[in-house]
Amino acid sequence: MPAHSERDSESSAQKRMNRKRNFSRGKEGEERGEGGEKRKMLDSLSVGYFRRVSERLEEEFADDEERALFIENVLSEVKDKAGLVATDRAASVTLQKLLSLASPAQVGEVLAELGGETGSEFQAVSCNRCGGHVMESALRQVARWNEETPAEEKSSSKTEEDKEEESDGGACGLLEAQVVSLCRVVRENIVEFIKDAHGTHVVRTLIHSLAGCSVQDQSDTRPAKNQKRAEPQLTDFEVPVSFWWELKYLSESLMENINVCVTNPAAIAVLQTLLSVCQRKRPILCKKLNKGIVGYLASLSSGPGVSTLLVFMKDQSCSRLIQAVFQSSHKVLLQDIYKNHLKNQLMPLALHPFANYTIQSLIAASVKYKMFLKVFDELLEGFEAILAAGNMGIIVQLVESCAQREERQSEMIQTLLQAFHCDDPATRYISCLPLFLSLLTYDVFYGSEAAEGGAAPQRPLKICYHGSRLVQAMASFKDRTLLMNSLHSLSSADLLTLGTDPSGSHALQALITSASDKGKGKILRKLEGLYVQLACSPCGSRLLEAVWNSATISQKQSIAEQLVPSEAQLRSDRFARHVWGKCGLTNFQKRRAAWLEHQTGESKKRKMFSDILE
Repeated sequence: MPAHSERDSESSAQKRMNRKRNFSRGKEGEERGEGGEKRKMLDSLSVGYFRRVSERLEEEFADDEERALFIENVLSEVKDKAGLVATDRAASVTLQKLLSLASPAQVGEVLAELGGETGSEFQAVSCNRCGGHVMESALRQVARWNEETPAEEKSSSKTEEDKEEESDGGACGLLEAQVVSLCRVVRENIVEFIKDAHGTHVVRTLIHSLAGCSVQDQSDTRPAKNQKRAEPQLTDFEVPVSFWWELKYLSESLMENINVCVTNPAAIAVLQTLLSVCQRKRPILCKKLNKGIVGYLASLSSGPGVSTLLVFMKDQSCSRLIQAVFQSSHKVLLQDIYKNHLKNQLMPLALHPFANYTIQSLIAASVKYKMFLKVFDELLEGFEAILAAGNMGIIVQLVESCAQREERQSEMIQTLLQAFHCDDPATRYISCLPLFLSLLTYDVFYGSEAAEGGAAPQRPLKICYHGSRLVQAMASFKDRTLLMNSLHSLSSADLLTLGTDPSGSHALQALITSASDKGKGKILRKLEGLYVQLACSPCGSRLLEAVWNSATISQKQSIAEQLVPSEAQLRSDRFARHVWGKCGLTNFQKRRAAWLEHQTGESKKRKMFSDILE
């Protein structure tokens, strides 16, 4: 095959880039590092080159082969200066993109240069604000450590022995060896790594890679201001056997420095990651780690008769670690912690601004065990005090746990009615839903007139996030009579407010979809005339689709008949047009028999799958 065939030639844009790069090489400069020391930096021409590479990577390539050739040529420019590229603010971003597209062998080569001959240079790169991101990007590629390159897939002449040799010491072996080398450096300098603002992130990504858990990169997804950031999604992948041992050795190094791990916020985050990963992939190691952490915290000296565990639970940083311990603990350890440290101490912790989060984790972790009943009874005594303190997470978690423990549901309902002052007289029961949604007592929500015994005046519906979660949890209780009666008493305007609110729509969806067909029909009749407004709302359209999925055929026909006359409005609205397609309203208009047949088939399928899941 010719050395310079047309098939292997560079694209014209790439040639121009490389000619310019080779023609105008500048000298490397210096800049002050984060510690004030002088360090080398890329020259301006090189920085410009990598910026153009970044722009090119955003464009489409003719095929995979052209992209692979482009990446290979750019990585050849990185060679012998990977450290400078990785620690440059602009060039490091380009290197991250390249690593995500490079083959495992190429990633291994970059890591080999970043670490140096002995791997000793890994620490300087990992603890750099730009280099740390490059190291994380490289470690995320471990998930592809055993994938074959297109050239390897096409090659059919290799024997099984050749393939075994390659897997042991070839491209994949290089990447594996560099990860193992990084592990050794991290263990030798564990304290420096876990206390460093950038190094700690590298260690956390390393832990995921060693355990075979790939974390979806969420750097570009920013939650709304008042929206809670979702937990990262993990994907499992196979790892070399050596990684299992390295994870064990790294865990031992962390436990040897447990005094640092439980007092430094950055180091605490490393332990949290380790616990969550081990709970998923190494339960025996997780059990050992939890026992060691609790044993160390409990062994420290505090005031006479005061458990040090309680002191740490009130610390802003360490309370997060204890949350992770509770979430990943086994039954015996949880029972031991409650019996020896937390019994008769739950109320002060539940009222504390930081410790209340650990109590939420304890409630959730204990719900499967008998000790939950003791935790429940202890917290129920101070229910109103918790409500007054505004620690709504405790309230919601108790209700959500009762959804799984039927024997405590009636007691929970009665406690809620008392706490919101709508238990006496019984005529106040019908007002419970607005109170729960707003998390306001009857006296506060309706004012002094109603508190003195007068009839409850009409008040606009108020909805808060925790109130919605409370109602969603109660919607799964066995007896929902109080909630449903209160829902039926709401006006059409209140139902529209509830259905179009970001939090309220979830509560209304839970109430409707959990109702019986008869109860659902009663609610839907009250929603008649509101379907078009719901469909044109971002939250209401999602609610309407969920209601549609759980509705009977006759209920779907009724909804469709209300929507079809507003075809022009629905088709032109960016939210409602999805409802139009979901409900198949074009077919409903023109081919009613076909629409009916399709909807009947969908209902049968849904019922069949729900029966299987149950």
